[in-house]
Amino acid sequence: MDRAITSTHGWSVSKTFQPYTPRQAYLLPPSPSEWLREGHLAYFILDVVQELDLSRIYGHYERELRGKPPHDPRLMVGLLLYGYCTGVSSSRQIERRTYEDVAFHVIAGGTHPDHVSISEFRRVHLDALGGLFLQVLKLCQKAGMVKLGHVALDGTKVKANASKHKAMSYSRMKEQELALARRVAELLAKAK
Repeated sequence: MDRAITSTHGWSVSKTFQPYTPRQAYLLPPSPSEWLREGHLAYFILDVVQELDLSRIYGHYERELRGKPPHDPRLMVGLLLYGYCTGVSSSRQIERRTYEDVAFHVIAGGTHPDHVSISEFRRVHLDALGGLFLQVLKLCQKAGMVKLGHVALDGTKVKANASKHKAMSYSRMKEQELALARRVAELLAKAK
C-alpha cells in the first residue's frame, strides 16, 4: 500500500516503510524474556544468583526490622554481579542503567533501586559479597567460562584431552582460590 507521507515540515515521501509507532501502547504486556536474545549474560546471572547461598545477607534483614522494606537481595546481588561483569561498578551508573539498559532492566525486574540503596547494600554486605563473587568465579572457572575475572560466555564447545601437565594439584587449586579472592577484593575496593 503505497501512499505519500507528508511531514509537518511540508516534505513528501512516496516510499513504503515498515511500521514505526514509537508511542504505541502494547495491547498485552511484553514479556521480559523476549527482550534479550537467548543465552544472554543477564539470564546467566539470574540463574547463578538463584544458586548462591544468600543466607548471610538474608540473616541481616531478619535482625533489622526498622524502615521501609528493602529490595530483594537477589535483585541487588544480580545487579552488582552483572555490573561488574560488564564493567559498570558505580552505583549511580547501575541505577541509570536500570532505566536505560534492557539487560539491567530485566535483572531488576522492572524496578529501579536508587544509587543510595545500591551503595548501602554493597557497603553493609561487602564481606558477604566478596564470598559470593568468589563462589561465582569458582563456578564460572569450573565451567571453563572465566579466567581470573574475565567472563567469556560464547557457548563455544571445544574438544579437550586431559593432560597431566594441565591437571591442577590441590596446592595449585588453593593458590588459584587465593588469587581469585585477591582479585575479588581488588574489584570490590575499586567499586568502593
